[in-house]
Amino acid sequence: MAFHFLHERENCIGCNACASLDSKNWVMAPDGKSHLIKSVALGDQEMKEFPKKDLEQNKELASCCPVNVIHIMQDKRRIL
Repeated sequence: MAFHFLHERENCIGCNACASLDSKNWVMAPDGKSHLIKSVALGDQEMKEFPKKDLEQNKELASCCPVNVIHIMQDKRRIL
């Protein structure tokens, strides 16, 4: 069972909520949008796997995004 972040970077407004809540996974890039650290680029999206133990924390983080561009995926299916 794999869990992933999926970040729709193109639609990011650069509010900095994700980077301020989780600097281990998120940083603000020079273009003013957030960047998912050590992620795989999928066109204008980024994806990164994370362990199950971080699921609840990462769900809270995704819920804090004001434009809903951070999603939680489980086995290629969006759960948030």
